[in-house]
Amino acid sequence: MKTRKSAMKLALCGMMAALTVVLMLFEGLVSVASVAVPAIAGCLLIPVVAHGGLGYGFAAYGAAGLLCLLLAPDREAALIYLLFFGYYPVLYAVLSKLKKPPLLWGAKLLIFNAAAIAEAMLAVWVLGVPVEEFTSLPFVGAWGPAVLLALANVVFVLYDRVLAGLITQYYRRFFDKMSRYF
Repeated sequence: MKTRKSAMKLALCGMMAALTVVLMLFEGLVSVASVAVPAIAGCLLIPVVAHGGLGYGFAAYGAAGLLCLLLAPDREAALIYLLFFGYYPVLYAVLSKLKKPPLLWGAKLLIFNAAAIAEAMLAVWVLGVPVEEFTSLPFVGAWGPAVLLALANVVFVLYDRVLAGLITQYYRRFFDKMSRYF
């Protein structure tokens, strides 16, 4: 029985990784969603973490991230998934164990900002995105990167709240029904 449950968890892991890759492939058709699609794709790991735990969650993230880097037509979206949105729903389970809100939000914002800065630097140095995309914003001039990072932090806080709601709804509506298989 234990082998069957492990096989079911592994199958869920593989299906969610495959669905993530398919979603990232569709992102190439509508290139205006290069941040939204990786964010949605990361949410597909909620059932994997809920039923399989952190190990299965990181395994699904690793498989999906590698395949996205190899197959996704939009390399920047794949990089965004790989550097933040892919692992954050898995890491959310670890971070939620921090009980003091200032410590929790400090850790979340530190992780996000490190990932956002790393993504911007890799986009410029590896993918060849022109630096002017970050520095030539109208009305802000040289403050462009700081303004973009501040706006990204606002969007991250909203994403974190939405992710918390999705996790809560998953546990309320689907966890018990799915648990009999795992």
